[in-house]
Amino acid sequence: MSRLLISSASILLAMCAGTLHAQESAAPKIDLALTYTAQRTLKANTTQSVWLQGGSVQLGAEIWRGFGLGTDFTGQHIASVGSSGVPFSELTATFGPRYRWHNGHRVSLYGQALVGEANAFKTTLPGTTAAQNSSNSLALNLGGGLDYSLSKHFAVRAVDVEWVRTQFANSTDNVQNYARFGAGAVVKFGR
Repeated sequence: MSRLLISSASILLAMCAGTLHAQESAAPKIDLALTYTAQRTLKANTTQSVWLQGGSVQLGAEIWRGFGLGTDFTGQHIASVGSSGVPFSELTATFGPRYRWHNGHRVSLYGQALVGEANAFKTTLPGTTAAQNSSNSLALNLGGGLDYSLSKHFAVRAVDVEWVRTQFANSTDNVQNYARFGAGAVVKFGR
């Protein structure tokens, strides 16, 4: 997972450097958000609701007229999946295209389509020969949110709603779909 994190950060930094060079006199518009997240399974092997809780760090950079790149690093945990007593912890690192509408206004909306890797750990997952306590998976993350600016450099991420898909082994179809909700604080640079 560390290779993916380094690659994501490198791509975003290279993009920001390219934006700086292309705009010469104007700094790129970058936002860094720290959010609380709650993620509910949309499908599970249990009839009980499963809510994971945690936090995320999201970084976005505008390249041209609202279009840019976004990254999302999220960590979440639940003490027991349903009544099984099996805990589940998950880290996801995703990046991809992002569009922000009304950047620089009091209220700003964004949407993004991110792809990357998820890592499940401190859990029990089915394996080919025996149970595993960790696993890696493809992660897809589609969604968006609304930011409310408090000043030139600070905003509140009033809402962040995303559909997240992972593919960890689960004894059925090896697919997990989640609805992720978040809110938090945003620091803006280059405005």
